[in-house]
Parts: sequence; structure tokens; C-alpha cells
Amino acid sequence: MSTIRVIKNGRVVDPKNSRDEMADVYLKNGKIAKSLSIGELAKAEIIDAKGQVVCPGFIDVHVHLREPGQTHKETIESGSWAAAAGGFTSIVCMPNTSPAADTAGTIQYIMDTVQRAAIVHVYPTGCITKGRTGENLTSMGSLKRAGVVAITDDGDCVQNNEIMRRAMEYANMFDLPIMDHCQDTSLTEDAVMNEGEWSIRLGLKGWPAAAEDIIVARNVLLSEMTGAHVHMQHVSSAGSVDILRWAKQRKVNVTAEATPHHLALTDSCIKDYNTNFKMNPPLRTEQDRKTLIEGLKDGTIDILATDHAPHTNYEKDREFDYAPFGIIGLETCFAVSHEILCQEAGIALNDVISWITYKPAELVNIPGGTLSPGEVADITILEPESTWQVTEETIFSKSLNSPWLGKKLTGQIKQTIVSGKTVFKDGKILN
Repeated sequence: MSTIRVIKNGRVVDPKNSRDEMADVYLKNGKIAKSLSIGELAKAEIIDAKGQVVCPGFIDVHVHLREPGQTHKETIESGSWAAAAGGFTSIVCMPNTSPAADTAGTIQYIMDTVQRAAIVHVYPTGCITKGRTGENLTSMGSLKRAGVVAITDDGDCVQNNEIMRRAMEYANMFDLPIMDHCQDTSLTEDAVMNEGEWSIRLGLKGWPAAAEDIIVARNVLLSEMTGAHVHMQHVSSAGSVDILRWAKQRKVNVTAEATPHHLALTDSCIKDYNTNFKMNPPLRTEQDRKTLIEGLKDGTIDILATDHAPHTNYEKDREFDYAPFGIIGLETCFAVSHEILCQEAGIALNDVISWITYKPAELVNIPGGTLSPGEVADITILEPESTWQVTEETIFSKSLNSPWLGKKLTGQIKQTIVSGKTVFKDGKILN
């Protein structure tokens, strides 16, 4: 394959550089080039992007790859395929593996596997507490030296406020953001869906939005106290948005993400007890959903993230109470976000692309997210108005737990380029 490529005839959308224009993009030796010589142009491989959008490769800071220890659900390799199919060129993997990613040794194992098997860039996170038990802090300095870009006990939430305070102080020393799964577990024991009208109708144990709001408020206050950067994962409630808006008015060092499924779906979707609508935090009300969109519009919520959480069919095919929480989301992220945010809410495509490119890159301080000359040539080529059907053939994850399986979506990834090399094209992985 030529190391010199030209993407021609596309609409170049690069929000970091305020670009939205018809232009050519030059790739040379895995980097974005400002221009090419006549000789280089003569031998360059041409990629025709007529009628398509050319943008920086997508970045997702919240992905569960399940390796080590749960490779029946997903592997680093299969998760990277799913990412490429969704237009993602960089993903940040969560540490709730078996064993938990709480030591430098486990981080090194993950990074070695990434080097060998992944077709996109994969960045690890480390645990806040040993074994994710919420009791004893990990050695954050060792984790930072091993290569983590953030720390989190994702899947669990540190309940002890004193421990969380100390975690923030140490994380701040090592310039690591803390990503927190905001859940007061004393309010959610045995809960499986949002507490409200639909939990009463369905006879399922309700999960109050206050369980999230309390921890978001706790984190805001401790962030203001310590100066640490705290990132709220998968925000789902209107109350959390209000608290975050107040925090940002006070210039507190907090950020937040919303998931496509919380933007698109509500607790009424559970009326048939379909476990592919069971997630943590749970789907909320229509008012919560609309408030999340408003939070994105006004900057209260900073980015989009998938919380890609693979589970096998036999795990999900159980009574609603006993099925695991979570859905996959990498392959469908752009299409769902485009439908809900652009087509329904009237948000500009440039804004949506910014929430999955340079803004998440800046949040965890990783390369990518722009088409600036000299940057790594991570590029996504897409057709916003193209319709496609979500089938087993379009899902590259090892798991199929998607609420959009069998549905048609608008917004299709046509090509994903990582470090100048095409890894996904027209529905196929090029490995």
C-alpha cells in the first residue's frame, strides 16, 4: 500500500480547526500533510470521497473490551474491529476486567495485547481502588508510568467520600483525570430500571435518579475542594445536568459524557422486558432525555461516549431481574447520534463530530481528533444521509446485545483510516 494518499472530492469537517469545506486531504507516512510535491501527487493513491464527509477519526473514552478474563464477551481484537466499523480510530478501555486493571503488570499485559491484536489505537485506564472494592487506593504513580490515561472504578462507584477525596488528591498530583460511575449503591440495591411510572407498571425494582445526582454533587464538591479533574460517566438524569451546569458556572474542574442510548431511548422501551434495554445507569424519562440534549447544546455535557458493554446472548437471554446491565454501542454510535441530534434536534453535524473527536482527545490528553498537518492520519469517511440496517453481519463485536439489532439507521461509516492505513471499508474489516 502506498504511504502517500490523497482523499479527494469530500466535504472536510474538522471542528478543532473550524473547517467545513470541499477540500483534499493529504496523507504521507501515516501523518496528515499540508501539501504534496508534484512527484508525490503523481504516485499517490487516490481515495474518492465524493458525496461523503471526511473528518478526524472518532474517539471514545468509555469502552469495555473485557480482556483479560472475560474474552467470551469481547477481546481487544474484536473490540477494535467494532470500533473501526463505527468510525472510531482511538478508544479508551475500562479496567473492570478479571483481574481488575489495578497494577502496572495488568496494564502492561493489556498494552502488549493491543500492540499485537488491535487495529485501532487503544488506551488503558487503571482502577481507583485495588480490586475496584472502594477500600484501598491503587498506586497511581505506577499506573501512570505504565501508560494509563485516566483512573476509574467504572462498573462500581467509590462510596466512601474520604477515600474519593484522597483519590482526587493523588490523581491531581499525577495529572490524571478521574472518571466516575456515579451511583449511590444504598439507593439501588436490587434495582433494575428507572424508578417511576414504568417500574410500577412492570413490577420491577426502581432505581431513583437521586442515586446518580447525589454522587455527581459529591464529586463536584470534592473536585472544587481538591482541584482534581473529575469526569462524570454516562450522565442520565436531568438533576445531574442541573448540578453540572451549576458547577461549570463556578468554574469547577468537572466534565461529563452522555451516551447515544440515553439520548435516544427512555424507560418506556422496557415495556416488553427486552433485556437489551437494561443498562447502568438505567434509561430514564422523556424529560431526562430532552434535558441531556439541552446539556450537550449548552456545553454542560462535554462529549459523547458509547459505554460499549458486550454480553453474550445466553447472559442476556434471562429474566429481566437477572440479566447483566449494558449494551454494545460502537458500531451504531454515529448513526444513532446523527438521527437524534442532527435530524431530530437540529444540531449541526460539526458539533456532533466535535463531541467524538477533539473534545474527548483533549479530555484524556491523547493524540488525534484533528486534521492538522503533522497530526496522525486518523480519519473517518462517512455518509450522513445513507441508510443501513443493523444486522449480525454489520456488528463486529463478539456480542450482539444491541437494542438496534434489526433496525434501520441513517448515517453510515464508509471508511476508517488509522495512521494512514485503511482498516475498515464498505462494511469489511481490512486487517
